Amino acid sequence: MRRSTHTETQTTYGEVGATQAPDLMQYPPKGFRPAEYRTRVGHGDARFEAAWVATLTWKIQERSGITVRVDEIPPVDEHTYSPVTFDESGAPVEAAGFGGPGPESRFAPDGTPFITAGTTATLQMQAYGRHVSAPVRVVYVIDEPKRKGFAYGTLEGHPESGEESWIVDQTDDGSVWLTIRSFSRPSAFKWRLVSPLLRRSQNIYTRRYLRALSVNDAGDVASDGD
Repeated sequence: MRRSTHTETQTTYGEVGATQAPDLMQYPPKGFRPAEYRTRVGHGDARFEAAWVATLTWKIQERSGITVRVDEIPPVDEHTYSPVTFDESGAPVEAAGFGGPGPESRFAPDGTPFITAGTTATLQMQAYGRHVSAPVRVVYVIDEPKRKGFAYGTLEGHPESGEESWIVDQTDDGSVWLTIRSFSRPSAFKWRLVSPLLRRSQNIYTRRYLRALSVNDAGDVASDGD
């Protein structure tokens, strides 16, 4: 199992990695609004591979109408920090700590480099007639045999403050699922003034994310914290 997390997150929130917590929906970081969505995106090993490759090469965002500009990729020999990990009951199964060098660089079949922890990027999107730039840093990458994905945290200048993750997993029956988890709040007073519009825009993009990997009409299962 590979799990890597960058040491210098420099995010606009303190709870880095909290999208991994099993009880996120019940106990989100104080002051943040949690959300969790899960949708079936296909079946079989080939579908699983196509889905996670797309996820780890920014295709979910790009297929949702977002332009991704990668600003910086950390050196492959940079040391990483492993956060506390939890089992399904919420009990910690692996302590936090510093490990050795990060995983070697890997590439998709078309030569696109996979996302690595510590990568910084600027997401550029349209919202209500405005061009919005949203800087983010990849705070962890999940690379397990049947579960792969990543999360990014917000940097200074992002309209939101918080974290969002996209994880693809394959269940025992071969079904392939995409799970999106997040917690967020407006990052500054000017964004709090338009928080209803900000939330609506966020919901629009989430619906696009859920469709980005879909190959059938499978229904979405969604829960959204108030």
